[in-house]
Amino acid sequence: MTANLPFTPPAVVRLTRFTRTELSEIVGDGEDPFGVAWAGLTWRAKEEHFSVKRDGRLVAHTGLVTVPLSVGSVETRAVGVGGVVVAPGLRGQGLARIVMTAALEHARTKGPRYGLLFCMPHLLPLYQRLGWQELHEEVAVEQPADTTAVMPLRSMWTPLQEGAQWPVGPVRLRSLPM
Repeated sequence: MTANLPFTPPAVVRLTRFTRTELSEIVGDGEDPFGVAWAGLTWRAKEEHFSVKRDGRLVAHTGLVTVPLSVGSVETRAVGVGGVVVAPGLRGQGLARIVMTAALEHARTKGPRYGLLFCMPHLLPLYQRLGWQELHEEVAVEQPADTTAVMPLRSMWTPLQEGAQWPVGPVRLRSLPM
């Protein structure tokens, strides 16, 4: 007879780096693991990495980087969230929630009032369940050679501090997108 043991969620680990090798461990060696190559953008590397391992293998990841932005006349910073990925065979098991929750708990200690991410339209419901809100304004993002582009993906934000409200006005990310 087997006793019903309480479910213990997998532990989130901090990685010192997240390279193509770690990404391949999660999703294999496909050329466009995030499905965003069509956007033609240059992306900023994340500086902090949160992952879940199962049986010694990386199976989920979220990266963070603090970015400058302006919204209307407000100059501010946000914690950019990107590189969110879960191993294909393990999607739908709550791993994205686990790794995102840990990353956002850390993001709340960094100072900015907002979290910011960009995602494919089919992922909006996932992020909304995690407390993210869609931005309906266009977001201008910097690109190499002092150019800007309008972000073609959906833009979302979440408060990182109690009472934080997204400012009103045009949004410009003053860095490469994350």
